[in-house]
Amino acid sequence: MKRPTVKDIEISSYNYILPDERIAKFPLTERDHSKLLVYEHGIIREDVFSNIPNYLPQGSLMVFNNTRVIQARMHFRKDTGALIEVFLLEPAQPSDYEQVFQTTSSCLWYCLVGNLKKWKEGTLSLLFEHNGRNISLKATRLGGGGTSHKILFEWDDNISFAEILDHIGELPIPPYLNRETQESDKTTYQTVYSKIKGSVAAPTAGLHFTSEVLSAIDKNNIEREELTLHVGAGTFKPVKTSTIGEHDMHTEYISVRRQTIEKLLQHGCKAIAVGTTSVRTLESLYYIGLKTDATHVHSHVDQWEPYEDAQQVSVEQSLRNILDYLDHQHIDTLHASTQIIIAPGYEYKIVNMLVTNFHQPQSTLLLLVSAFVKGDWKKIYDYALGHNFRFLSYGDSSLLIP
Repeated sequence: MKRPTVKDIEISSYNYILPDERIAKFPLTERDHSKLLVYEHGIIREDVFSNIPNYLPQGSLMVFNNTRVIQARMHFRKDTGALIEVFLLEPAQPSDYEQVFQTTSSCLWYCLVGNLKKWKEGTLSLLFEHNGRNISLKATRLGGGGTSHKILFEWDDNISFAEILDHIGELPIPPYLNRETQESDKTTYQTVYSKIKGSVAAPTAGLHFTSEVLSAIDKNNIEREELTLHVGAGTFKPVKTSTIGEHDMHTEYISVRRQTIEKLLQHGCKAIAVGTTSVRTLESLYYIGLKTDATHVHSHVDQWEPYEDAQQVSVEQSLRNILDYLDHQHIDTLHASTQIIIAPGYEYKIVNMLVTNFHQPQSTLLLLVSAFVKGDWKKIYDYALGHNFRFLSYGDSSLLIP
């Protein structure tokens, strides 16, 4: 009889009833006034998020995802009157996020297209005014398959694509909020430390932090580091297969500075992760370093890589392999991508405490949490549901200490 593996996990085991009224449609007026569930070695207590520094060990390292949500949704109208929505997923040319936002005449993106059946061929145009000048933005489909389409954007003025998005784009709030994006979302759906443009969804555990909480963390002798994972639309992709082995995990792009890897080594290769995106990045570092040497970087972590029988090295050695590569190439930042799926059976390498919101039923994020608390997720979620916690992106938070 075949021994069950991680791929045999049935997603139905990670279901729970989430009433619609428990989904926070808007954030609290004060970010850090949200409720905090503290799970420590199986014991649960409640507090207010502003008190989170009191639970963090002095001398520890806390890691944040500094990605910034872009106004990724654009609306074009055809001559016939049909409305076409173009939703940016990831840059194709230039493929570098920083470069693509600086382009001043054209760029190519992979996009989702709404009302695709009304856009069989031809170029869409959008006229708008910017600083007293009339600008024409054109969008042309260059092919693609499935849900992702290659769209060429061209415009006739010397402004950057970032400026175009800031002017005509719409911030894409999560679909389960079932409401239109409001002006306030441009502020409340960004973390206070967001810097690097590229996400189409916020790393929502970070939404609770304020400058006051960050100052209190600093005063408690807790070091802070930042990395970047650009959150893709796949973060909302439901698991539609009965077992997770049939689920195709989405790929997301990460960048980690040399300084952050050095800080991890100084802290015994352990860190407090703010959000599941920080978890995915930190844990991917081990598998990147495992197959990296001074002349070659393992630049993509496959979905099932952590569960394969690979030669094991220490976390310290793996991180040093990445540093050796950066040194040899004379670069300061690791750029890579990850498709990692973290599910029960996964052994965490770096993350030893986790700040995270409450996630959707039958989601890969719930699998990640279950793996972190050694299967005790139901106790945490039953408590949250029974004690009036608010769920999902604009909801309350938890600090998990297994």
